[in-house]
Amino acid sequence: MNNHFGKSFIMFRESISMALDNIRNNKVRSFLTLLGIMIGVMAVITLITTVSGVTGSITSSFSSMGVGTLTVQVSGSDSKTGVTPEDLQVITNLDSVDGVSPTVNLNGRVSYGKNVQTGKTTSGKNAYYFTANPDMIVQGRALNFTDDDNSTYVCVISQDLVDEFFLGKNPIGETLYVAGLPFTVVGRYKEDSGGGVASIFMGSADVIIPYTTAMKVNNSDEVTSFTVYLKEGVESDAAQSEIEDAMDKLFDYEEDCFTVSSMESIEDTMNSMATMLSSLLAGIASIALLVGGIGIMNMMLTTVTERTTEIGLKKALGAVPGQIQSQFLMESFLLSMIGGLTGAVFGLALSFGLCKLLGTSFVFNGGAILLGVGFSAAVGIIFGWAPARKASKLNPIDALRAA
Repeated sequence: MNNHFGKSFIMFRESISMALDNIRNNKVRSFLTLLGIMIGVMAVITLITTVSGVTGSITSSFSSMGVGTLTVQVSGSDSKTGVTPEDLQVITNLDSVDGVSPTVNLNGRVSYGKNVQTGKTTSGKNAYYFTANPDMIVQGRALNFTDDDNSTYVCVISQDLVDEFFLGKNPIGETLYVAGLPFTVVGRYKEDSGGGVASIFMGSADVIIPYTTAMKVNNSDEVTSFTVYLKEGVESDAAQSEIEDAMDKLFDYEEDCFTVSSMESIEDTMNSMATMLSSLLAGIASIALLVGGIGIMNMMLTTVTERTTEIGLKKALGAVPGQIQSQFLMESFLLSMIGGLTGAVFGLALSFGLCKLLGTSFVFNGGAILLGVGFSAAVGIIFGWAPARKASKLNPIDALRAA
């Protein structure tokens, strides 16, 4: 038993040694063959790892911005198109709610002196919004409850707008025209602290004014979107049910008048989409691995033809078909593994660079490594099997006669 095991081990070691010698003796052809495998594995690992990093960055940003909050979108009914400030107070008074922040978007040009901009966004918020985000204001003051109650024409502006209109100048106290109406700048705020990729999806306003003022400018007394901030320790599911009950009463139990969503549901949707995207990209990148496999098969078939005399001599000396086949399979396997491991290293390096370039965190994805390297090993065995089988079936007399 031990003697048989020892012979098998020696044969296995010799197969590896001969396979490596053959690869070294055909450096250029071997390199070109494993290049396809290397590129395929590199593509699979780069795409999956980068998508994982981007998804993780977006999810963590959404989570940090959405902890303890619910978003309510009002589609309205025939008799009631939105919620009034009094309705918002009803939601605020719920046991699970700490505060409510409405959002009223305002369309119109933003100008200062002769500088007129049409691509800037203006959003109406209330004082509680700044209470819930205390680190937002970096200069001047935030909007307060007096501004809400009196619908004052004041605004806080982003750093981008300061650079656009007030470069080298203190913006506090200056008059900015929004939709043709004069607003006094009372503060400057920093953009969404979530940053990174999440800010692309979440967006941020250039100008924030009191929501009551925005309603007045829009000639409306109702709000169609607001964020609910929950009290500490309150479960979002329980709070969502309470808010939905209150909204049902406000809309006389008519159906499809509003939707209440949490960041958890958005994250679940994003994770599902990211998984589908990763699978799609991995499938596309795997095509390169198949091309590399065809290259391995082509090289091994050529090798079998070139080594016909060697195969015949080995068979004449007593080598069985299984030994011949295993030798060529080992060579094909080593070629694919060398390409796979090299591609894994380059793939991780490229993914790391892309994550740094995109401003997202790099996430080591062991599954991607196993998929890429495992697939490359499978390709080496599958595409090396036919040439190895051809070599094992050669007639030793015909092979020696070919010499």
